[in-house]
Amino acid sequence: MVTNQAIVFGGSGFIGSHLVKNLVQSRKYTKVISVDIGPPRFKVDGVDYITADVRHEIPTDLFDPVPSDIFNLAAVHVTPGHEDWEYFNTNVMGAVQVCRFANAIGCNSIIFTSSISVYGASERPLDEDSEPAPTSAYGRSKLAAEEIHKLWQVQQPAERRLTIVRPAVIYGLTERGNFTRLSRLLVRGAFIYPGRRDTVKSCGYVKDLVESLKFMSARNSGVLTYNFCYNERYTISEICDAFCATAGYKTPRITCPIWFMNLAALPFEALQKVGINTGVNRERIKKLWRSTNILPKRLLENGFVFKYNLENSLRDWKQDSIEKDFD
Repeated sequence: MVTNQAIVFGGSGFIGSHLVKNLVQSRKYTKVISVDIGPPRFKVDGVDYITADVRHEIPTDLFDPVPSDIFNLAAVHVTPGHEDWEYFNTNVMGAVQVCRFANAIGCNSIIFTSSISVYGASERPLDEDSEPAPTSAYGRSKLAAEEIHKLWQVQQPAERRLTIVRPAVIYGLTERGNFTRLSRLLVRGAFIYPGRRDTVKSCGYVKDLVESLKFMSARNSGVLTYNFCYNERYTISEICDAFCATAGYKTPRITCPIWFMNLAALPFEALQKVGINTGVNRERIKKLWRSTNILPKRLLENGFVFKYNLENSLRDWKQDSIEKDFD
């Protein structure tokens, strides 16, 4: 029997857990392997879980036979939250080690998750033809990791396929990130708009993202880079309205001047310096205030159809949740 195997580096994280579940359900692979340094967000029956660190050499004898596809999702990504060197240590060294591993075992297909952070913040719409201009260590590390993967592909361009996805803000079950924090503020009636209500926040639902990975990699014969987000550029007020309509929260009304919010964040930053992490700081406020205005041009050109939009994806997420409205 021929074994059609997929390896997901970073398979225990938020996106990785949804991806391995999708791969098992697709029945495309006879074996799905998750490789990560920690436990999964949620465990999926039919997945082999292996502990390994992509910052170090990956043992080739753990995997037999040669996998059909390697998915590289392993990353340090929370911003703010890490020192600059930590993003490069994991994201760049991880790219090096995964590509070395693929080269050593003879796998010719890598699907790599980068980030829209390679573009930097922008009020004007940006697509895949726009020049990358990262402004954070995370964005710079992801752009460098893209180039490392491209070096792997160009060594054998006729045989190797590299698919690079640049996701916007991704949300869904077990996200524990931007959208989860927003829902917790909204349920308490504690969300205040930072300086404006028309900030564009490109975003997408995790279930559509994992479908796009399979869809686009199947249409790639060399190197393909694409953005992932909804074509609709939702504003922060539209996102808040969608949460409130889905869960019955009270709609936020207050808009606070950005200078005042930055001033108010200073005591919380002082607490963080002595080891009390509140999650409130000027960098996070700046992220809420600045637009990320991204277009999924290549995704649409290739005929991808989103199953969800903002409203019905939040309903789906809430339905999947058990402990709170948006687990």
